[in-house]
Amino acid sequence: MDIQVVFRGPAMFLKRSTIRDAVPDEFDVMPRSLGRRMRAFVCAGERGSALVEFALILPMLLMLTTGLLVFGVAMNNYMQLTHAVSVGARSVSLYGHDAGAPNNTADPCAVASTGVINAAPGLNPANITFSFAIGATPASSTSCTGAATSLTSGSNVTVTATYPLNLSIYGKVFSQNNAVLSASATELVQ
Repeated sequence: MDIQVVFRGPAMFLKRSTIRDAVPDEFDVMPRSLGRRMRAFVCAGERGSALVEFALILPMLLMLTTGLLVFGVAMNNYMQLTHAVSVGARSVSLYGHDAGAPNNTADPCAVASTGVINAAPGLNPANITFSFAIGATPASSTSCTGAATSLTSGSNVTVTATYPLNLSIYGKVFSQNNAVLSASATELVQ
């Protein structure tokens, strides 16, 4: 029976024969087979493999995480725009249609655009474009004094707003040049 033991330090003076004599015969220690030696040799080189695998996966993981964040920002912009357009249409629909009403307005488009801008604080107001349909009168600017005559009880007010979509990750743009977020809301004038 042959046992391989490596001694370091003060125990180096012991010899293999001394060790062989010190081990009782009841310990039946088998020498390592060739398969076990090969497995030990192959497994010994796996130190640090987890670090290498992590270094290979990290760029893809960061790209995926960044893509999720950019998509989340775009979805947040869309939700803000949708809510803001609804608020803008509702604010115009609540204004009175009679000349003597306290909430009467001479410029319903200005009321709607102000409502949209105030309801979407996360969006850049300079990038929001509006289009309105008050009754049967369409308008596309933020001021439409002529449309106030169409603001009658029972008519519809439609507010549509668009906002540019920006899906860029590390300088790579994934949206088309003219891609926009668009939201529309229709309310009945009270």
